[in-house]
Amino acid sequence: MVSKWYAAAMLCGFMLTMPFAHKRTHAAGEETATKPAARAVRADWAEITISGEYPESQQMPGLFGDLTEGLSTCLDRLDQAARDTAIKGVLLKLDGVTAGWGRMHEIQTAIRAVKKAGKPVWAQINDASTREYLLATTCDRIIVPESATLMLTGLRAEVTFFRNLLDLLDVKADMLRVGAFKSAAEPYTRTEMSDEFRAEMEEILDDYYGMVIAQIAVARNLTEEQVRGIVDEGLLPAARARELGLVDDLAYEDQIPDLIRQGDASVDLRMREDYRKKKHGTELDLFALMEILGGGSQAAGVSGPRIAVVTAEGPIITDSMPAGLFGAAAISSEKMVPLIRKLGEDTDVRAIVLRIDSPGGSALASDLIWRALEATGKPVVASMGDTAASGGYYIAMGADRIFAEPGTLTGSIGVVGGKVSFAGLMKKVGVTTSVISRGKNSGVLSLTEAFSDSERDVMQRMLDTIYRQFTEKAAAGRKMNYEQLEALARGRVYTGRRAQELGLIDELGTLADAVAFARQLAGDSEGKLKLETLPKPQSPLEMLLGQLTPHGRQPTAAASLDALRPLVPESLQPMLRNWGALQQLARETALTIMPCSISIR
Repeated sequence: MVSKWYAAAMLCGFMLTMPFAHKRTHAAGEETATKPAARAVRADWAEITISGEYPESQQMPGLFGDLTEGLSTCLDRLDQAARDTAIKGVLLKLDGVTAGWGRMHEIQTAIRAVKKAGKPVWAQINDASTREYLLATTCDRIIVPESATLMLTGLRAEVTFFRNLLDLLDVKADMLRVGAFKSAAEPYTRTEMSDEFRAEMEEILDDYYGMVIAQIAVARNLTEEQVRGIVDEGLLPAARARELGLVDDLAYEDQIPDLIRQGDASVDLRMREDYRKKKHGTELDLFALMEILGGGSQAAGVSGPRIAVVTAEGPIITDSMPAGLFGAAAISSEKMVPLIRKLGEDTDVRAIVLRIDSPGGSALASDLIWRALEATGKPVVASMGDTAASGGYYIAMGADRIFAEPGTLTGSIGVVGGKVSFAGLMKKVGVTTSVISRGKNSGVLSLTEAFSDSERDVMQRMLDTIYRQFTEKAAAGRKMNYEQLEALARGRVYTGRRAQELGLIDELGTLADAVAFARQLAGDSEGKLKLETLPKPQSPLEMLLGQLTPHGRQPTAAASLDALRPLVPESLQPMLRNWGALQQLARETALTIMPCSISIR
C-alpha cells in the first residue's frame, strides 16, 4: 500500500519521473510485459544548524567560511528554505544556542514562516537547555538520542556583587543615582540586592517564566500546571521526556532519514547539509585573503531609493575606541552621529529603521544619537532586540514607532554616576599623592580620593538634571504627561510585553515587522524600496589599523579583557563584563545604563 507520505508527495508534484522499458518474454506461447519499475520520489530537505549567540551586526567572513553567523544570515537561510520550491522540509540541528530572548523570538518567527509555507520543520537536539528546547517546540517534531537529557531547570537571574572584594582591596566605589530602581551601581556598593532591585527582578523573572511555561504548554498540548511540574523535575532523561510528551522520537542522527521516509524505500531523500551557508574555498588564495582584509565585496553598498536599517549593538560610548579583534561591539556616537546625518541628507533614503541591542552607556553619547535621529526629518522606526534599556531606550525615544520583542529588556529610564577611589589601595601598596588644587570641587573627578560633601552635591545636581532631560524627552516621545512617565521611570526595567502594556513601546514584533511599518511611512505599499544594512562590518585590516585611533587613544583595559571572553567559561564572564562597566564609570561622568551583571538563563 502506498504510504500517506508518498501519496502527499505525488499530490505536491515533486516526484521524479523514471523511464521504464517493457520487456517482451514468451511464456506458454504468449507475449507478456513486465510491471513498470517503481518510480523513485525525490525529497530534498534543508539541514540548518542553529548554534551560538547570533549577533545583530553584520559579520566579516573568514578565509574558509563565516567566522560567526549573524542573526540576519540565520534568518535569511530560513527564509530561503521557505521560498525554495526544491526544499520539501527542514531539519534544524540545535546545539549550544546562547542567543538572547529577543533573538530567540526572531528565529522562532522565521521557523513559523517555513511551516506556514507548507514545509515540515523537525528539530534534532542532544543535551538541551531551556533555550534550545524552546526553539525545538516551534518545530513540528522533536528528535533526541536515547542518551540525551533535557535540562528544563527553570530560569535563574544571577547578579554578582563586588563590594567585599573592593573592601579587601581598600577601593571605594562612590556612586550616586537618580531613580529608586536604578541599580547599575549596586554590584559595587552593596553585597546583595536592594529591596527595589529584587522586586524589579522578581517581576521580570515571573514574566519570562510565564512565557516559557505558556509556550511549552501550547506547543506540546499540555496544561501549564503539567509544565510547571515538569520544570520542577528538572533534568529529564530522553525516555522520561518522551513519556511526558516533550519529545516525539528517540533516534540517532543516522536514523533520521528513515523517519522522514516513514518506511517508504522508494523515497530518494537528499539532505542538503549546511543549507545556504556561505562558504569560501578550502585553499588559501592570496586574492581571497586580500579581499577579506580589505572588507570583502560588500563595499559598494546599496544605491537608489531605499530604507536604511541601522544596527546599534553594544554599550553606548562617546569615542570610537576599538574593542579589538575579539572584543564586543559598541555604539560610538563619534561614528553613529555622522552616519545618521549622512542618511538624513541623502534624498534616496526614505526611512530609517534603528535596530537596538544595547544596555545603554554614556548619557552624553545617548543624547547625541537621539538628537541626530530627531534631526533627520525622516520617518524613524525603532526595533528592540534582546536589550534596549536605559541609553538603549533613550536613542529609541524619537522614533515614530517602537517595536520590541516580547522578551526584550527595556526601560531603565534613570541615571547613575560617580567614581571609584583607589586611595586606600594606593596607600596599601606604598603609593602617595601630593595635591595642589584651586576650586572647592576640583577633586570631583579624581580617583585618588572619595567625594567631599560639596563634590557629592555637585554630582547629584548634575545627575538630577540629566534625569529630568531623559524623562521629559521620553514623555514627549510617548505622548504622556511628565508625571505619568516619571512614575514608570526611576530606573525600572521591564520586558517588552510589559513595556507595551505600560505604553513605553508601541508594538510587539520582529525587525521584519518594523521594516514593514517603515515602508508604510515611506509610502512604499508595494515593497519596492531596497534595504541597506548599516554600518558595514570592519575588515580585519581596519581593526588592526584602528587599534591606535586618530586621536592617539590606546585600546582600553576593558577592550583587552573582552578579547579573553571566548577563552573564559560562561559562568565567569560576568566578572569581565563588570570590570568593563567599572572602567567605563571611570571615564564617563554620568551613565544611562542598566545593571550590567544580570544574567537570566
